[in-house]
Order: sequence, then C-alpha cells, then structure tokens
Amino acid sequence: MKLIVSTPAQLGEILSSARKALGLTQAEAASRVGIGQPRLSLLETTSTATITLNQMLALTALYDLELCVQSKDEGSVGSAQAQW
Repeated sequence: MKLIVSTPAQLGEILSSARKALGLTQAEAASRVGIGQPRLSLLETTSTATITLNQMLALTALYDLELCVQSKDEGSVGSAQAQW
C-alpha cells in the first residue's frame, strides 16, 4: 500500500502505526535507531517536521518501510493509492 504524505502530522501517524504494528514500544524503537524515547515521541506527534533524513531512513528501515519520491503525475495514472 502506498501512502501519500502531505503534512508532518501524517508522517508521524504513519511512523507510530508502523511501530505499533511491529509490537515495539517507543523505548525499544528509539534504542534501535540511536535516539531517546522522548525524541521518538516528539517525532510521532508534534515535532515530525524536525525529523532528520538519517532518523527518517533509520526508522523506515526498522519498520520495514520504503521511502519513495516520485513525480505527482506518476502516481496518479491507474495506481491505487491511499491518501490522508
């Protein structure tokens, strides 16, 4: 399933949902990517806009997610996408 992220809050919800789906606590996930639990909590809620690229890539790898950047018109022709 593809999810289109348009706001930091949407990204935070995706990260939180992916972590919970794997049965990880914030403390466990944060420890695995080398950040503190309070920082991960902020990334999943109010401060997602401050996520670094390294943190984003570490979290997507941990949660078995893939980061894809594409032209807007590529995703709109004949593909099923979930939008927030």
